[in-house]
Amino acid sequence: MESNASAPGIERARGIGPQRARILDRIGIRTINDALLYLPRRYEDRSNLCSISSIQEGHFATIRGTVIASAVKPLRRGLRIFELTVNDGTGLIRAKWFNQPFLKRNFRIGQDVILSGTAKRNPYAGGLELDGPEYETVEGGSDDFIHANRIVPVYRLTEGISQKQFRKIMFNVVGEYAGAAPDTVPPGIINRCGLPPLAESIREVHFPEKFTETDSLNQGDSIYRRRLSFHELFLFELGMAVMRKGRGREPGHVIQGDGSLRTRLIQLLPYRLTEAQERVVSEILCDMESPYPMHRLIQGDVGCGKTVVALMAMLNAIEGGFQAALMAPTEILAEQHFINIHGLVRGLGLDMELVTGSPRKRRTADISGGQIPLVVGTHALIQEGIAFKRLGLAVIDEQHKFGVVQRALLRKKGEHADVLVMTATPIPRSLALTVYGDLDCSVIDQLPPGRRPVETRVFSASQKDEIYGIMTMEISAGRQAYVVYPAIEESDATGLKAAVQGREGFQRIFPDLRVALLHGRMSTQEKEEVMAAFTRGEVHILVATTVIEVGVDVANATVMVIVHAERFGLSQLHQLRGRVGRGAEKSCCLLVAYEPAGEDSRRRLEAMIESGDGFRIAEEDLDIRGPGEFFGTRQAGLPDLRVADLARDRQILETAKREAFSLIDESPDLRDYPDLRRDLEVFWQGKIELFMTA
Repeated sequence: MESNASAPGIERARGIGPQRARILDRIGIRTINDALLYLPRRYEDRSNLCSISSIQEGHFATIRGTVIASAVKPLRRGLRIFELTVNDGTGLIRAKWFNQPFLKRNFRIGQDVILSGTAKRNPYAGGLELDGPEYETVEGGSDDFIHANRIVPVYRLTEGISQKQFRKIMFNVVGEYAGAAPDTVPPGIINRCGLPPLAESIREVHFPEKFTETDSLNQGDSIYRRRLSFHELFLFELGMAVMRKGRGREPGHVIQGDGSLRTRLIQLLPYRLTEAQERVVSEILCDMESPYPMHRLIQGDVGCGKTVVALMAMLNAIEGGFQAALMAPTEILAEQHFINIHGLVRGLGLDMELVTGSPRKRRTADISGGQIPLVVGTHALIQEGIAFKRLGLAVIDEQHKFGVVQRALLRKKGEHADVLVMTATPIPRSLALTVYGDLDCSVIDQLPPGRRPVETRVFSASQKDEIYGIMTMEISAGRQAYVVYPAIEESDATGLKAAVQGREGFQRIFPDLRVALLHGRMSTQEKEEVMAAFTRGEVHILVATTVIEVGVDVANATVMVIVHAERFGLSQLHQLRGRVGRGAEKSCCLLVAYEPAGEDSRRRLEAMIESGDGFRIAEEDLDIRGPGEFFGTRQAGLPDLRVADLARDRQILETAKREAFSLIDESPDLRDYPDLRRDLEVFWQGKIELFMTA
């Protein structure tokens, strides 16, 4: 495809002036190239004309007839309605357009027209009519129609432009510019994959002529749409392949510890590592012994023990004479990691430091001098003023909340340091192939022995007494409970229940218990004190926001209440549920949902009840939200996918990945494919240079 930088502006297209160009800019159409890739959201079959006498109420119909009457009729308050009466020889039907009297000048008596719309019954006059149908006038007997007598595309619009106006613009753009779209994918790959040419695919996706199965078109299952998806995914995976190949040529550190710290850590742990944890540790140590930098992802469900595996890797780096750093996306998670790890490494005689954005005295000189071997922090780790003497391993937790740039900056704190990425959010294979295509992947597919499934139930707001009863029973047995709210304080703007008021309410309901509050606006010291008290069992009920989503591990907590569960994402609900069920006792997750809850919210709650498997939850989350929202490619510093749908195009993705990596093996710098290289650089918007040099 032609680069956006050199593609003509959309104002060059017929029928578009400055005003319409500003309207189209609101939906991301600034160039001709943007328009060509702005695909229909669905299609309507208007190719089969039906007779007026056969139209059924509630059915979509396309008819052709002759105008026999037209009139503008006044309504109350100065409003008017335009009516058109059409006869096709089998009957009459009236079409109405509310408050659009100007349409009268578009029609004349005796003129042939095509109307497309849903038939409704007029409760006053009786009979069927078409309310605001799309229309096409028939001039000179021509059957070359845009809006009828064919499979018609329907696009997502913005205020200020009608579907008919936009479709006419797209018809002109596709007709004039689709043939000039350069196909930079090597012909051998296109032939091997059995795909049609790019220009033909653009025309057929917008205005189908050859592929006319409407149901398949609406499912995105035409070979022409697959061709466009392949082009986009091929460029995506090509960037991943270039990055991975470039890193394979980087010099790295051979890190091989003597096992002394790791052996003592295992002796300190109150449990044994699972076979899956031991396997992943072996994979990591093998990477670290290599002369090339490690780039590995650890995936695993909530509570599978990723942090201990990462700590084993950090101790291996320290044994080998290097420093290690762990970067987390939030202060509370960094603090939780620091608290959990500090208790272990202190027993090993190691010093460590916490580096966050909060004002506190930092021992930066000791970090840069190498006296502190292990550092935990937030993005503050990559800011100026923080330097390492010899950083050998960078561990990045919750990678999807950081961007590609942050990952690279942390690596640059050491000279080609090994990178270990952790995610507590299981990612469907299709998404992992795309977003983590440059990383080797290890999966911890076992939970520690003794972990019991968490019972999940949904309650309405009127069932609070039952929830209080469950909490009372568990706390009376010596257990503890979390209550999570979506907001810190109540606001008229959101109408959401909030943690501050919730804590006050629960203290009134349970006056003999200690109810504590935890949220992101509290100081680091306040948060540490609250979490320490809850961990010691001195707090019975912890009312919090989603700051406890990850990293909090209190085995005695057996109840998780999530208020306004309909407002949380599926992955977030699963993470919160993972805070309980960490001990030997049976635990429960109580989801309190308020009406009105949309269809997606109901699907999320049903998925939580049906499964406790994080990977199945992730697949459902991907289907509900789509890949853009699920991962946030823009936030991660990755190109947006405008055509491909990872939930639908999984097989295309795997084919694109195979072909892209094979091509880079053959031509690592793409010197034999200069047009493709330019296309790739435009697609990645300069980030590919970062991959080559980071």
